[in-house]
Amino acid sequence: MSDHEEQPANRLREELPDEVPPSPSAPGDPQGARPERNGLTGRQRLLKGLWPPRLTRAQLIVALLLFGLGFGLAVQVASNSDSDSALRGARQEDLVRILDELDDRTQRLEDEKQGLEKQRDELENSSDQAEEARKQTLEKERQLGILAGTVAAQGPGITVTIEDTKGTVEADMLLDAIQELRAAGAEAVQVNGVRVVAGTYLADADNSVSVDGNKINAPYRFQVIGKPQDLEPALNIPGGVVQTLEKEQATVTVERSSKIVVDALRAAERPDYARSSSQ
Repeated sequence: MSDHEEQPANRLREELPDEVPPSPSAPGDPQGARPERNGLTGRQRLLKGLWPPRLTRAQLIVALLLFGLGFGLAVQVASNSDSDSALRGARQEDLVRILDELDDRTQRLEDEKQGLEKQRDELENSSDQAEEARKQTLEKERQLGILAGTVAAQGPGITVTIEDTKGTVEADMLLDAIQELRAAGAEAVQVNGVRVVAGTYLADADNSVSVDGNKINAPYRFQVIGKPQDLEPALNIPGGVVQTLEKEQATVTVERSSKIVVDALRAAERPDYARSSSQ
């Protein structure tokens, strides 16, 4: 071959760069994994990105909210479990009676709410608001007079008679009866001709009982105005007033009536210290 024919081949080899030999692979690494520029492999960079964890503010708030929600659910479940265990041992009759009493009290509260809303609407819509306010003031005065015992009252209710031939009935037992009747919605009560009001007190006195300093003897007769369907069951609940008195060998009779008259009156007393704050 002449010098003229070898010259193009030599020129082409001189223009191409020298081949770069591949870097040797590590023993046991067939893929030939090479360190990154910063000296870390891909696996090391992945672990470094996962740990330690980096929480943003939003992620921290969500975690706290989820913790609070879980804690609240746990407390609610524990509370329900306690209530269930307390009622689990009750008889079916007792559970039905408790449910009826709750329904009755709920209905009384709902009726009271509707009455107040009606008064509000009448005041807002009346053309003569001053006259309407005067009428409501008089009605409220009569209602307060019944509660204070300064006016007579009549309405449906019950009569409770307690026979105590053994002389075992004490003042605290009669007081329990009054409190149970009040809790059941009694609006006016008198015992053996003595009006029972908010400040009434009972005490034992020489084998009898005194009500606000007035001595009364057996049989003890309660005249109570209220809803008979609420008053009578309240006295007959298990472990209640009737069972307690019967354990003391007393006899208790309860009679419902569509008209009970409570006509024992109390004089209006002026408070010693309390004064109206309205101007």
